This record gives sequence, C-alpha cells and structure tokens, in this order.
Amino acid sequence: MKLFDNTEVAFSLKSDSQLERAYFLFRMIQNQPMVRIGSAVTNFALKANLPIEGLIRSTVFDHFCGGVTEDDCRPVIDNMYKKGHVHSVLDYSVEGKDEEISFDGALEKFLRIINFCEEKKSIPYAVFKPSGFGRFGLYQKVSEGKILTNEEQEEWNRVIVRFHTVCKIAVKKNVPLLIDAEESWMQKSADELIEELMEVYNKEKPIVFNTLQMYRHDRMDYLKALHQKAKEKDFHIGIKVVRGAYMEKERERAAEKGYPSPICKDKQATDDNYNAAITYMMKHPKMALFAGTHNEESSYLVMDLAKKFNIKENDNRLWFGQLFGMSDHISYNLSSQGYNVAKYLPFGPVRDVMPYLIRRAEENTSVVGQTSRELNLLKTERKRRKL
Repeated sequence: MKLFDNTEVAFSLKSDSQLERAYFLFRMIQNQPMVRIGSAVTNFALKANLPIEGLIRSTVFDHFCGGVTEDDCRPVIDNMYKKGHVHSVLDYSVEGKDEEISFDGALEKFLRIINFCEEKKSIPYAVFKPSGFGRFGLYQKVSEGKILTNEEQEEWNRVIVRFHTVCKIAVKKNVPLLIDAEESWMQKSADELIEELMEVYNKEKPIVFNTLQMYRHDRMDYLKALHQKAKEKDFHIGIKVVRGAYMEKERERAAEKGYPSPICKDKQATDDNYNAAITYMMKHPKMALFAGTHNEESSYLVMDLAKKFNIKENDNRLWFGQLFGMSDHISYNLSSQGYNVAKYLPFGPVRDVMPYLIRRAEENTSVVGQTSRELNLLKTERKRRKL
C-alpha cells in the first residue's frame, strides 16, 4: 500500500457521522451545476437575511472552517494536534473589506492571532493577505509604477507601517509569518514590500515568508532573483510554494485587456514549475519551505528530496500544508511519518466567510480529479468501517 492510500490513518479523527457528512458534501461538490445553483441560492438567501446560517454552519462551514472566533477553533486545533499531531494555521477568511477602519481592525485581529500562536505550540505560523492591510487598488497602482497623490502616498505609508508592526511583534514572539499571494496585477508591490521585510527581519532565521503561485510561469525567475539578492544582502528566505488560487480570473483578465496570460500553458507545466521550485529551495540551506500542496506526487517528491539533502522529517525549515477539510490522506499520513504538517484553518463569522467557502467549492469542481480522489478515499473508509 502506498503511504497516501491508508484511509484508516487519514480519517482517524472523523466519527462515522462526520465521515458521512464529508461523503455527502463531496458528492454535492462533484456536481458542477449543483455548485453553481447552490452558490447563487446561498448568496441570495444571505443578502435577503433569510435564516440559513444554522444550516450552513452544520454542513459546509463546519467541514471547511474551524469556527467563528479564535476561541471557537480551540477544540478543532487541540483535537488535530493531540490525536493526529497535525498543526493549525489560523486563517481569518473574511474577504472584500476595503476601508481604512477595516484594515486597522484586521491589524488588531492579526496581533491577537500572533499572541494565540505564542500561547499554543500547535499553531506554528500566523497568516494574512496583503489586501487585509491595504486597498487592492492601491497595491495595483504601486505595482503599475503610477505616481501616487499625496493622499495615496500617506495611505501607502500606513500599509507599510501595518506590515512592520506585525513583523516586529512576530520577531519578539518568535512566530513566523506566512503572507499570502494574490492576483498578479497587484502582486509586484506586495513582493517588493515583503522583500524589504525579509531583508530587515530574516537576518537570523526566516520569520517573513512570501508566497509563490507556481501556475505563474515567471515565478522560477523571481525565486532565483530573490535568492541572488538574499546572498548579496545576507538574509534568509522563507517561501510558501503553492500552485495558485486565481487561475480563471487571471486568464479572463489577460484576454479582456489583451496582454499575454501570466498562467502556465497547461497543468503539466504548472506541476513542473511547482516541482522545480521545491527542488531549487531544498538544495539551499538558508531557505525555509512551506510546501502548500494537495498533490500526492509533489508530496512524495518533497519526501525524496528531504532524504537526498539530509533534511530530517522534523526540521523546522520544512513544512507541509493543506486546507482543513481536504486531503486528510496527505496530512495525517505525512504526520504519522514524523513530518511537520499544518492545516490552514479558516475562521470568521459565517456570513462573512461565505465568499471564501463558495470559492472553495467552485475551485474543487474545476480541479481535475481533486473531488473524485476525495470521494474514492471516503468510499474506501466507509467500506472499511462497514458503514
């Protein structure tokens, strides 16, 4: 039996009723028209203030999210860590807020999460999105090299202060930061800001981690250029490597505006790009890798590279990450072999987290084989348990 085929380990934390709920959900998600209709109906019901939050909470929310608040997530965090030795990364998944007051609120929320990380060994990283600390359009304008007005420059200065505020606290509390990647047309300014933070805060070890979406064909060149800069300026590199989350949006915008798509030509090119990045990083000792992947072949490759370069399973420079509610066969089987594994654990008010959950369902229907694989594993475990 291959490591990731062991469903007894993969679903050891799920009760029979939780297993049945997961099976039901992934059968629904496999049906593309059902997902589209369900998303539209849910959006309508929430806008009309219909009382459906209880239904959402007991089904899709509880499968893909840890809770409404940090404290609400504690039982899930503790259960995963004590029973499966799988860590958690708390991800405040409220999207679409674009005002100064919400950016200051996000900063306060994030500082509380860092304190929570310091308190619990089971939470090794804190995570945030650049657009949580500043207006998307402002990042875009800076990325495009446009001249900012005096007011916009002051606004951008506040964004920089928010980033430095969390970095200083993270260094003090010894909590590494994962900074998520977003759409390509705003990412350049975020990359440049994160590089400046690495130069300041990653002198002794990697505290600041950028994210590379490897469905972008330019990311290997970016990684090599960053490595050259790190050697010249003597700082550590921390990178979360993922395949990416905005592929359809990227292609549509490129076609609409008439520029070459930043996305690799096909899935194989993306897989090759992803594997090239993790191979490059694991060759170099001053790089820390957070391998965010739901792909079995990439996971096996990381394990092979760890052996090749004498990196121990529990070396803090190497972490695997998957989303809560998905790919338990990878997470728990890796953890059973002693590897560092963390689940991204989204949380937030049910109503505010719905855009994230709808995107998650739509992505699952568009990723070839992802939902089928989840369903087959759940079927195997139901059969093993004689459900």
